[in-house]
Amino acid sequence: MRLISPGKTAIAWLKLAFAACLALTAAGCVTGPIIIPPSEQPLSKESMMLLGKKGMETHTPIFIRIFKEESELEIWKARYDGRYYHFKTYPICNWSGELGPKQKEGFPNAYDKAKNRTGKFLMIHGKCKSAGCYAMTDALVEEIYALGRDALRGGQLAIPVHAFPFRMTDEKLARHKKSEWYKFWRVLKKGYDVFEEYRIPPTVAVCERRYVVNVLMPPYANVDPLGRCPRFAKPVMTPFIAGGDEQQIASERITVNGFKKRNAPEGAQAPSGNAPLSLPPADLSGGVAVPAPQLAQPSSLGYR
Repeated sequence: MRLISPGKTAIAWLKLAFAACLALTAAGCVTGPIIIPPSEQPLSKESMMLLGKKGMETHTPIFIRIFKEESELEIWKARYDGRYYHFKTYPICNWSGELGPKQKEGFPNAYDKAKNRTGKFLMIHGKCKSAGCYAMTDALVEEIYALGRDALRGGQLAIPVHAFPFRMTDEKLARHKKSEWYKFWRVLKKGYDVFEEYRIPPTVAVCERRYVVNVLMPPYANVDPLGRCPRFAKPVMTPFIAGGDEQQIASERITVNGFKKRNAPEGAQAPSGNAPLSLPPADLSGGVAVPAPQLAQPSSLGYR
């Protein structure tokens, strides 16, 4: 019997054949469905169809408004014209505290830090249990998460969140005229009114320990929340007017049915004293691109 030693060429071919067999074997093992992790779950077919109907893209910026008294969270989405259009209104399943500012536990932005407010636990999440957050049902927060995830991946630097004690109409604000927070809420109303008129999230600065709403940031200015306010200019914007086929999209409101564990009573006054998507209100240093590039970045505004 002779022992034949294969040449180098034969050995190379054997290695190739062995590698091919391994690849085919591995490929043959993947017979089950591909499991998508929860954080990567796509929007539902119904939501994708609604986006298409409204002329919206998954990757365009979003804007969140929260109304505590009404237990509602709104998602607005930018369209081709740079204006924001209503996508859906979601019920807030549960929230804690009262209508006044949350002064001890929160997710402090520049305004809160200027007031020496620190803390945590001011987020949008599921489970319908609130320890200071806006708690949604799991199914709804999954959709909100997906909308935020896709917008951030599309290039949005931060998601502006404007949190209000109630819908800031003249009538509702007048109902709270005796509240110790009335003057502060009038400032928040400026942000509410700007968006209602222009459909662009207003720019927000913090200086002298107060909000300054809808201003142009001076070139190369370093706005100090504790320092004096620089000389601001007002942006020149055209009020939003939907024309033609856009009128229906602009006026349509889709409200999601869902459980609301509590609603603040109409006319309730804020008491004095202390009053997994986690989407904390965006810090004032963040923002997104807006149609007029000379504007400062839109950012968080709220009563906390």
